Parts: sequence; structure tokens; C-alpha cells
Amino acid sequence: MNYKETLDYMFTKLPMFQRTGKAAYKANLDTTLALDDYFGHPHKKFKSIHVAGTNGKGSVSHAIASILQAEGYKVGLYTSPHLKDFRERIKINGELVSESFVIDFIQKHQLKFQELCPSFFEMTVSMAFEYFAEQKIDIAIVEVGLGGRLDSTNIISPLLSVITNISKDHTNLLGTDIAQIAAEKGGIIKNGIPVIIGEKQKESQSIFTELAQEKKADIKFAEDLYEFKSQQLHEYRQSLVYSSNINHSHIKLECDLLGRYQIKNMRTVLAVCDELNRQSSTISEKSILEGISEIVKRTGLLGRWQQIGQKPLVVCDTGHNVGGIKEIIKQIEGMNYRNLHFVFGVVNDKDISSILELLPKKANYYFCCANIPRALNQDILAEKAKDHALYGKAYSTVKIALETAKKHAHEDDFIYVGGSTFVVAEVI
Repeated sequence: MNYKETLDYMFTKLPMFQRTGKAAYKANLDTTLALDDYFGHPHKKFKSIHVAGTNGKGSVSHAIASILQAEGYKVGLYTSPHLKDFRERIKINGELVSESFVIDFIQKHQLKFQELCPSFFEMTVSMAFEYFAEQKIDIAIVEVGLGGRLDSTNIISPLLSVITNISKDHTNLLGTDIAQIAAEKGGIIKNGIPVIIGEKQKESQSIFTELAQEKKADIKFAEDLYEFKSQQLHEYRQSLVYSSNINHSHIKLECDLLGRYQIKNMRTVLAVCDELNRQSSTISEKSILEGISEIVKRTGLLGRWQQIGQKPLVVCDTGHNVGGIKEIIKQIEGMNYRNLHFVFGVVNDKDISSILELLPKKANYYFCCANIPRALNQDILAEKAKDHALYGKAYSTVKIALETAKKHAHEDDFIYVGGSTFVVAEVI
């Protein structure tokens, strides 16, 4: 098989949540554990940091990786989903896993996959851990795919667990309220392993505290450690200032991620660095500053308030649930523009009504449908939007929707593209 044929096999033969949703989800770790045994427990051959949460876990994972790379470590990074190329999921020091490794891995172990029938995600986790072990990395940053307790990544014994925040997402699988979702994501908290929680939230704080006490795991909340002082947005970067509640020192960060919501994520990253240093890892302030200033350059992170056009300004963002959309709307409300255009599509298993309720009424909407089975039909989305006084036309593809928005926009207008990771994937 060549690389394209290998991808076709993975995408079509293995159940894939990205495409089919709940049908690809397994409520146990049996297959993951069987694969781990088959491969000889590769995750035990390197150190790791485990990152969960509803929003921000991708940014936090990439930022930690960038800092550790700046410090000189050989850093594996496992994230999901990918936007342009499957290999984005598995990187070492920002370099994508090679096509040849992906091809060889599938060919060599195809019979075992036929025997165990893993999901796409279970197979991908095994591939990542095998690659990291083979390449003898120093440390891996491992992002949870869905939930935590039953996620395929949850077989690792990390140096540190990180949970960014909790919002309602995947409620058909993780629970219908914040407490239930927190319990699932808190499943990455392990015996005696410290945990950093990114945000203090009334509904989840006690859940995490109780889980940590049960596991005798030291728990810290990032906002207890660092107080946010100021933020300045520039064209291609932002400046963030925090003060430490431990030694009352100030730290000014230059960050190449432009979302206002990165305030919370970078505070979490600072708390992670403190904990790693407490455990004897050496991360200098110089590496923290360099790493956060070059997250995109060092790791290749895409789709976080990413500017993809000028005059008119076009920005895309992968925020796709109530928590993520709230942050995006806050940022848009602080902007100056002549008219607002929304190129918007969603998947069919989200709380669509709650998301639509958040969107600005005074905007031109271009409803679209990403090219995956889970995407909600653009005509259905347009009809649902009318119930929330959101009006626009429906377009069969993301490309046509964006092209139409650009044709209708003045150079001083603002075009936002989002609603789904898969919508963003088609425009970058």
C-alpha cells in the first residue's frame, strides 16, 4: 500500500468518531489494553504528561510541547483530530510522523487489527506510542481524545495530569451536566500523580477535589497560582502579564496565539511548568518565554483564531461547543469592523440550539456543511437558525460559502469561519 491507500484503509475500515460519531465510541478499554499488550507496552518507555478538558487542551498541549522543545528535550506530541493531514496527530519536535512509518505500521500489524477490530482512535494511539518509543523521545504530551476515564490514552502513568476546563460537549456520551462530564474527564486523575486544573468552576471543583483525595493525588488550580493582570492584542501576537501568588513576581509573555481565551490556557501552562520544576525537571524562564512566543512555529498548531485572509480580515477557529463559542463571541464583540459575516457549519450531535442562541443577531450568515457524515445539512441548519433570529443562505460546501462571503464583504468587514473543527479543516 502507498500512503493514500493506507489512509483509505484507516478511514474506511476502522470505526472513526470523526466521521460516524457515537458508533465508533467504545465504553471500555479492553481493545486498547489488548493492543498495548501486543505492542509490549510502549508507553512505559518514555515519560508523559496527560492533558484533558473540554476546551483549550489542544492549545495547552502544544504550548507545553513548545516550551519543552525550547529547553532542549526531544518531545512527542499526540493530539486529535487532525485538520489537513492525518500525520498532524503524531509529531516529534514539531515534525510529523513519516508517511513510511504510517504505511509500515499498518501493513505490519494489519492482521492483528483484523483480529481485534480496534476503532480508528484506538489504532492511532497505539501507532503514536509505538513511534514515540521507537524514536526514544524524552517526554510525550498526550492529549485526551474524548472524555478521559475511558479514553484510549488513559493507560499511561504520566508525570502530571492536566484538566483545562469543563463545558457541555458530547453529552450523549459523557453525561448531560457539568458534574457528570467532570467525573468522566477526572478519570485521568491517578494514584499519587499530581493534577493541575486550569479553571475553577463551581460545578466541577468539588468533583476534581474529591477524585484527587481518593487517589491521594496533589491537586492545584492554576488560577490560585497565577493572577491575570493584563492583555494586549497585536496584529500577529499578544502580550499577557501574570503575577505569581506564590512569590509575587510578574511574568510577561509574548504569545503567537491570538485568541483572547488563551489567557486561561497560558496560565494553566505556567502552573504545569512550576509543577514539572518541582518534580526536578529543569525548565528555565527563558525556555518558557521562547516556547510560548513560538507555539505555532515550533509545533505547527493550526485553527486557533487563525487569520487566513486580509481586507477583509478572515479568521477561523475550531471552537465548536457552548464554552468555546462563548469565548469567540467575546473576542468578536471587542473588534472594530464595518459588517460581520459568519461562515458557519456544525455537526449533528452538538447542542445546536444552545450554540445558535449565542451567535450575534446582526450578522450575515452563510450556512454550510463540512464534507463528513456527521455534518448537519446546511438547509436544516439554516431553518434552525431562523428560530434564533439568525438569517442567511445555505451553501452545499464550505468553499462556496466562504467564496460567497468574500464576494459580499467590504475590505473593512470581518468574516468569521467556524462552528466545527471540520469546517475549519476545509479552509486552511
